[in-house]
Amino acid sequence: MSQIIPKIIGTGSYLPEKRLTNIDLAKMVDTSDEWIFTRTGIQERRIAAEGELTSDLATIAAKRAIEAADIDPATIDLIVLGTCSGDFTFPATATIVQDKLGISATKFPAFDVTAACSGFMFALSTADAYIRAGMASRVLVIGAETMSRIMDWTDRGTCILFGDGAGAIILEATQKEENCSGVISTHIHSEGSYLKLLQTSGGISAGPPEGDNRPGLGFLTMQGNEVFKQAVKALGQIVDETLEANNLKREQLDWLVPHQANIRIIKSTAKRLKMNLDRVVLTIEKHGNTSAASVPIALDTAVRDGRIQPGQLILLEAFGGGFTWGSALIRW
Repeated sequence: MSQIIPKIIGTGSYLPEKRLTNIDLAKMVDTSDEWIFTRTGIQERRIAAEGELTSDLATIAAKRAIEAADIDPATIDLIVLGTCSGDFTFPATATIVQDKLGISATKFPAFDVTAACSGFMFALSTADAYIRAGMASRVLVIGAETMSRIMDWTDRGTCILFGDGAGAIILEATQKEENCSGVISTHIHSEGSYLKLLQTSGGISAGPPEGDNRPGLGFLTMQGNEVFKQAVKALGQIVDETLEANNLKREQLDWLVPHQANIRIIKSTAKRLKMNLDRVVLTIEKHGNTSAASVPIALDTAVRDGRIQPGQLILLEAFGGGFTWGSALIRW
């Protein structure tokens, strides 16, 4: 009996129009363009307009992926959306996107996955399982964030890092053949004991931050140095895990599409893979860390500019609060 695997048949992404540069930030907090760029690799990031929601960004990215795949959106039978900055506590932002795409009447499932910056990797792994189990045949997978809404714009340690955006892919069930294109494997992990290193300062159940009367349910807080150490360690391990699971050598990879968190973390992963940076897709300089959106945005960028070609092996990876981390190996 032949095996069914998911194949990516379309990609799309969207970034808000507003640019927030390092020079702009230097007017808001005690920092400088040089300080930010040398430590993070970021020069600017995009910020959602007032009234522009995560679902709006996700819908535009989804439409572009649907157009690239050249499919009728009504043939989609599952939406999985990775986000930690959804429109509401409920309903799921995925259901709002479903409605904005005009396909909610088909009554297929649409739900969110919350795994911070690893959200897209967890969503992709979930969609992969649905297709392999025969429970879906065409899936819209999205990573979308409006991280600017949970930023403390007085904290230079965090507000310099994040931006807003969305990326999407269309997965389609296909018969597995030798060296055929498709998702080869996904790998996801979590470790809940590091809560205080990267979290928001309040929430629905936890309530608002003590002594903080600002609107909102809490702001992102991070112990940067410790998060950096754990990210480098976890991503190194998952790179090895992915290669070993597929009996591959590092030099067989054509592209690394990493989570765009920090240029130093990306360089560390590339070094472990013995990959030159010209084989790593980098968008961090212009986009910053768009959390769950960063991997699909980077993937779409490299697909549309022609760097990623049929037959190539692509490694996706991300690390986020939780801690969570994940990877996917794909034959394009």
